[in-house]
Amino acid sequence: MARHIALLRAVNVGGTGVLAMSDLARICRDAGFARVATHLASGNVVFDDPRDAAQVKTELETRLSAFVGKPLGVFLRSAAEMRAVLEANPFPDKPPNLSVAIFLDAPPPVDALERCSGGVDEILRLGLREIHVHYPAGIGRSKLKIPAAKLGTARNMNTIAKLVAMTREA
Repeated sequence: MARHIALLRAVNVGGTGVLAMSDLARICRDAGFARVATHLASGNVVFDDPRDAAQVKTELETRLSAFVGKPLGVFLRSAAEMRAVLEANPFPDKPPNLSVAIFLDAPPPVDALERCSGGVDEILRLGLREIHVHYPAGIGRSKLKIPAAKLGTARNMNTIAKLVAMTREA
């Protein structure tokens, strides 16, 4: 049985509407996922399922869309993939709450960083299916625009570390 981490995009944020984590957990259990656990009220859920990632992603997106009445982005990583994102953090000496990985469904375009605008002192690096960003003044104050990340979802390194730890819990 594979351990999966699903990251939902724009949950409880500007216009998408509210999805209670208790509803997310129930939706996951109704899909047949096992050992379901949510983290924070921002659309993070860890669970087990034997199906491949594409099947799991489709199942969860379909159920969430039916529940909220519109498509909701889901970014799925295996426990090993999430651990690799944490270990590949290009900013290990920076505060983890100021460094994020923006999760994407596919590898970022090779010119993704060249297309950014509005940045001041942010530092960016490309990952496998992520864009890593360090925001020295905090993400809320940044005017950085990353076109390649428009349909992605960001999590800071503290959250990523907690999700990795949750994959090890029973």
